[in-house]
Amino acid sequence: MFNLLRMDCRRLFKSRNFYITLAITTILLLLVVLLASVVSDPNTLDAMQSNGAEVDDIDRQMSEWIHTMSQLEFAEECINSGLLLMMIGVGMTLFVNSDFTSGYIKNICFTRPRYAYVLSKALLAAVYSGLLTAAGVLLSLAFPLLFGLRPTADSIGHILQYTFWLWLVHWAFGLMALALALLTRSSTLGIIFSVLSGGGVIATLVQMVCQQLHWPALENYLLCVVVSRQCVPFLGMPQIRTILLCTAGWSLVYLTISLLTMKKQDI
Repeated sequence: MFNLLRMDCRRLFKSRNFYITLAITTILLLLVVLLASVVSDPNTLDAMQSNGAEVDDIDRQMSEWIHTMSQLEFAEECINSGLLLMMIGVGMTLFVNSDFTSGYIKNICFTRPRYAYVLSKALLAAVYSGLLTAAGVLLSLAFPLLFGLRPTADSIGHILQYTFWLWLVHWAFGLMALALALLTRSSTLGIIFSVLSGGGVIATLVQMVCQQLHWPALENYLLCVVVSRQCVPFLGMPQIRTILLCTAGWSLVYLTISLLTMKKQDI
């Protein structure tokens, strides 16, 4: 299994799709920080108001709030929209589906059991999500300096703690992309579902259904909602408990689906 992981990591770092995904993530985070810098600039708000745009007290308060953020609070605002979830889901989908188009899975599963293949891909999802999560946090901390923003510094320990809990949820989301790729054998469907799920569309639909049927708020246990509501700076025990339970539960579901959907012709 670990030999498979080494091969996958070697293929990953030689893959053009990985660097394209990383570049898109960087550009999107840069645009988010640029937008925050524009919104937080009082001169920009004054210029907009003088040109006839409507600027109210809420806009002024938001501008002041951005300037009072700590580094982790600013990073969370950049990340909690589901941007990294979408990028990890798309990247894992493309990588796993390339195994079918290239014939790699036929050669591997001919000499190794199916569970070894699935577990190696699960560990690759940990590596892939770890790289993008770390890159996302680091870029969210560094980019504000390019636009004159100076968030209050946080300790290295708090930054590492936040990154670790964020990574766990993103790893589980990467396992979802793995399960979906093995189930559908379609990169198009995998990309669409990763974008919809990571962007919160699926969670919104689940919320609407639960409200109409008077069910409990099941959307709170979806991974994109856990990222936006639970993976916050300076986590307490309730947030940590929810992250661990949701990550473990969904990981078990996705690994089971992956093992059950490996077809006989893959062996």
